[in-house]
Order: sequence, then structure tokens, then C-alpha cells
Amino acid sequence: MVDILSLKESALVYLDRSGGLQKLTEDCRPFNGSHQIEAVYRFCVTVNPSDVIEVDPVLGERVLCDPLGATALFQSVCFLAIKTLSLVEKIHTQSQVNVILKLTHLPPFPEYTLDLCGFPRGRGPMRPVSMEGLVIAMTRVTKYTQGARFLCVNDECPCSTGFHHIRVHAPGATESATVRNNFSCTICSSPLTEDVKFRVLGDKQLVELTHLKALDALSAHQQRPLRYQSVTLFLRDELCNSMRIGRLYRVLGIPAHVQQGSGITWSVEANGVQPWEPERPHEVVGVGGGGFWKLSKATAGFRWRFSAIAAHRFALDVAPPGLYNTLKLSLLLSLVQNGADARETIHNLDLLAVTTDTLVLDRLMTYGLSLAGRGVRHQASGEMFASLARDEHGAGTANIHAGSALLATGGICMLGDLGCYKKDRLDAIQSVLESCTVSVFVPGKKYGEDADQQLNFPVHCSFWALTDSTEASRRSVRADGAVLGTAEMGPVPVQLADAFGLVIQCRDVGGEQALLAQTIHTLQQAVQPGKPLYPSYWEFSTQDYKELVAHARRLKAELSPGAEKMIHGYYMASRRVRTQSQVVKMSVASVKLLISLAEAHCKLCLRTQVLEEDAVIAVLLCENSVTLKHGASALVIPPDAVFPCDLGSVDGYQRRDETLDELHQNILRFIYSYAPGADSYITEE
Repeated sequence: MVDILSLKESALVYLDRSGGLQKLTEDCRPFNGSHQIEAVYRFCVTVNPSDVIEVDPVLGERVLCDPLGATALFQSVCFLAIKTLSLVEKIHTQSQVNVILKLTHLPPFPEYTLDLCGFPRGRGPMRPVSMEGLVIAMTRVTKYTQGARFLCVNDECPCSTGFHHIRVHAPGATESATVRNNFSCTICSSPLTEDVKFRVLGDKQLVELTHLKALDALSAHQQRPLRYQSVTLFLRDELCNSMRIGRLYRVLGIPAHVQQGSGITWSVEANGVQPWEPERPHEVVGVGGGGFWKLSKATAGFRWRFSAIAAHRFALDVAPPGLYNTLKLSLLLSLVQNGADARETIHNLDLLAVTTDTLVLDRLMTYGLSLAGRGVRHQASGEMFASLARDEHGAGTANIHAGSALLATGGICMLGDLGCYKKDRLDAIQSVLESCTVSVFVPGKKYGEDADQQLNFPVHCSFWALTDSTEASRRSVRADGAVLGTAEMGPVPVQLADAFGLVIQCRDVGGEQALLAQTIHTLQQAVQPGKPLYPSYWEFSTQDYKELVAHARRLKAELSPGAEKMIHGYYMASRRVRTQSQVVKMSVASVKLLISLAEAHCKLCLRTQVLEEDAVIAVLLCENSVTLKHGASALVIPPDAVFPCDLGSVDGYQRRDETLDELHQNILRFIYSYAPGADSYITEE
């Protein structure tokens, strides 16, 4: 039999050494300033299991294996400290002290780790565990009873007054376990009634957590047909609103069996929550000597060669080299611009491709989606943003379930062909693209609230979509008054195209020759799958591209003065020209798009400073995109300005570099001619 007194002494020593007693003193001060007497007073005690084990191994074992027993020990010590030091005069009994042990960490052993893919659950001791997962749903914050005071109905019983019968919430307990009308007095067995004015309420929120691999069912390539089951987390008081839908977290919690109707469910009472990012390999591109690292050193003297080769050799299993190079580069730029940490403020790159061959482009985007750290392919029949359902755990409030866009937080959400969506859904997509926010209307009457409520959730992902330009051609003839340079965009209105930011037209440059090349490529892939069809000195596997994207995403890019001046000058000049000639307003979103494109090209080239050549690529892509939507301007550039010539040989890369040099000068002349005050930072020569 363990000496309880010895354990209490060890707990007191730990609180003294760790500063817990000082924190307890500070936490008591607010209670003295209030005249209201409550049934229970809540105190959070931070416990470091390693430090506790150094003080007393037996007490450390209690903390890790019997959290309820350890809580009772610390509750007794805190009550004695409060009474001895006269910290709170309104506390009369130990039951009024509600102690919550906050664990700093758990030992890195399998016994204290819960894999959300593992089954069965609920067997073994209910010890604290650590788990990592993705938030897929959460409820609104509701109230629960932290503690309540009960009095004996027998006036002659000493329990008819005072604080002898106090009910306090315990992990896994339901509301009926804390407050109900059939409790009996422990002294005279008479019924107990609650003194309602002493009831203490707290905040409660339910969160659904699932394994990250569950997103494989929504990604580009579905994995094994497994079923992933989520775990219900109970967040209470200070932990409420500490988690966000679509984010990854590491949770320390205590498993509990919760009675739900006639059955019992397995859930977790959260004890601590921290943001979490899974470890991904990112060293191969660096010192490891990977293919792209060698390419970076070989092309160090050429300003645009690295990104050109990376795009030219991209997705060779889907399309032959030379086809859709602008789209391939844009996909890579969008992939590297997605932040590894969704909490950072990063300008995502939303991409809309206009084509006459939706099948090949869909495959290209699907291939690119497989390279993303997190990629979700939205199904037209599924929920895109968020949906509502009634909570199944007795709270009766609204449970918000994440749609494809929120599940893709920090990654890519592929929408596919926009021709499959109705007008109301296209309007919703436009609204989210413009505001980067999902709005959810919660009817109060339906979910037990006094008033309706509008909830907003930030969207941190890039959207990829495509549209068939032949649909508009089949439905109507192009208007005679169409502006020079604009493109047919099928069912996509100009306002929605503007919201996407970057619009790429995938032209059939080679005509029948390009169609023949794609046909031969598809047939060879079917007859000889896996065989390299386009041998070259530079060979990159899908794994190489994954490592390139993972490494580039982690880079932090900073604008150089030259790049900043070019982006600012182009924006001012283009805004002036298009406002006067086409009455087209160049919004501030255009500046964000330019900066995002330039940063992405810089990171794709494995650099950390955005140079003027990165700004050139950004300007050319942006100008081509604006031209497709609103027509050409005084800056005359070819339709495929980033890839103006064939790259089938070394001479092709040299001709491209020379052409981009000329376009660079054209951009500077355009800025010098039309941007207000450009002569102060651009010379006429």
C-alpha cells in the first residue's frame, strides 16, 4: 500500500520547485476580488512528467498511468495550501477545489501513443495518450456544468447546509453524471436537491479528428480501400477554439467511455493541443546530390534555364515534352507557392486552364496533385466548402463538417471541369476566391439557439480548374465586337476568371502534328507502360519532383529592389493603359498575383532572393492572363510568351533565352513609357 502522505509531500515539493505554488497564489487573486460564492473553483496545474519522476518515481507513475488518482493528490495539496496561506476565504471544503492537471508532454513510447489507424480501441488502461490527426468537423462552443452544489432535504442533517456534496465534472462524464435529481445523501440517505444559484458553467466544444491518410481517398491516386474512423475530442474551457477545421494537430488526451443513449462510445478528453506538421523528406535536393541539384549547378549561368527544363520534363507519363509547357510551369509554381505551414500568410496561386482537350489537362492536373503535400480532388457530387449536421453526442448544436476546400488547407483543391457545375455553385466558387473565406449560415431555431448565426472560415488552399472552350463555340458564334486577344472560356464568366487570377490558354500550337504526338504518346504508354519514351540527359522521376516541390516550399523568398521596381512599374503602367483604353480596373489583387508568381519562380529555381528575371516571368504570365480575359494592351507579347519556341534541342533553350531577353527590354520600355514616375528608376537606354 503506497503511503498517500508521502505522495502528497512529493506533490508539494514538485509544486514548490516548478513554481506551481506561486502560480496557484496568482490564480487565487481574481476569486478574492469577486463577491460571488461558487460551488467549485477551477485551477490549472502544469505538470512535467519527467520532472515529477525525478522528484518521486511513484508519483510520476501515478500521473502517467492513473490521471484521476494523481488529480486527487494534487487537489488535496492545493486545498491545504489555499487554507494554510488563506488564499481564498470562500473555499471551505476540498471538493470545492477543481484541479486540472495539464501535461507538458508524454514519454515517446508506444504505450503513450495512439495511432488513429489502430484498432481495437478502448482496451487496456485509460492512461493519457498522444495522437496526431486532421480536424474534419467541429461543433460550436456550448456550455457544460463544471461543478454543482447539492443540499440534503433533511433539515436535521448537517449536509442540508454548507458544501458537503459537490459534484465536479470528470473526464468522460456526461452532463447527467454531474447534475441530476436522484442523488442521495451519504449520511442520512435522504434525497439531494441542487442549489442552482451555485452552479458553475464552462465552455465545451466537440472536434472530430481523423488520420491524415484518410485524405488519400480524396486525392489524385486512391490508395488501398481502407475505412478510416474519426475520434471525437472534447475540448473544454481554455482549449475551446484552439483547433481549426482542415488543420493538423498533436493532441494529448485521456481516453474515456462516454454513455450515449443505450450504447457507449469511445472518445478522448483533450488535455493539450499543439499544431503539428508531419515530417517529410527534403534533403535529397540539397547535399544529397539529387538530379535537380545537379541541374541547378549546371544551369547556374542561365537565368531561365532551370525552370524551363523542369517544366519541359514534367509529367512525361501524361503528355509528350513540348506540349502544354506553360501550364506545366504554372502547376509547378502553384505547387511550390503553397505554404508548408498553413498559418503563414502566403499568396496562393489559383489556376484556370482553358483548353479544347479537357481529358489530357485533367490528367496533367491530377499528376500535379499527386506532388502536393496535401491534395484534394473535389467530386462534383460532394460538398465543396462546408456542411451542417446535428451533433450526435447530446449537445444538440450544429456540427460543421469540412468540405474539399477546407480539407485541402495548405495544399491544392482540384475542381476539375467547371462545365460540370451549376450557376449557383460557380457563384459560390467566385465568392470564395475573392474573399478567401467560407461563410456558413447556422439557423438558430433548428440547432437550439436563440438567434441565427453566420460563421466564417478562412480558406488557405490553391484552386485548380479547367474549362472547355469548345462548349461556347458550339453554343454561339463569337461576337464580332470581341476584343483582340480574348479567349472563349466556355461556361466561365469573366468575373469568375478574374477571381482565379492566373488563366492559361492551352493552345494547339502544332495543330495536327501536336494531336498526332499526343496520340502516339498515349498508344505507346498503353502498349509499353513504364518504358521511358523520351530519353534525355536530364531524367527526373516523380519522386524527384516531389522532393523538389517539398524543398522549394520551405524556402523563404525576399524581393530584390530590381524585382520590386519592375512589378510596381508594370502594375502602374498596365493600370493606366487598360483603364484608359478598355475601362478595365487593375485591382490590388494583380500586385499580389505578380509577387506570388515571382516568389514561386524564385523558389522553384532553388533561390531565396527574387531577382528581375523572376519578375519577368511573372509579368509575362500575368499579361497573357489579362489579355485572355480583357484583350491585348500596348505591351505586345506573343500568346505563349514564357515558352515562345520549341525546346527540343539545346539551340531551342538558347533561342528562348534570347527571346526572353528581348521581352525583358519590351517590358522596361512599356514601364518607361506609361508608368508615372518611371524615369526615376528606369533609364531610357
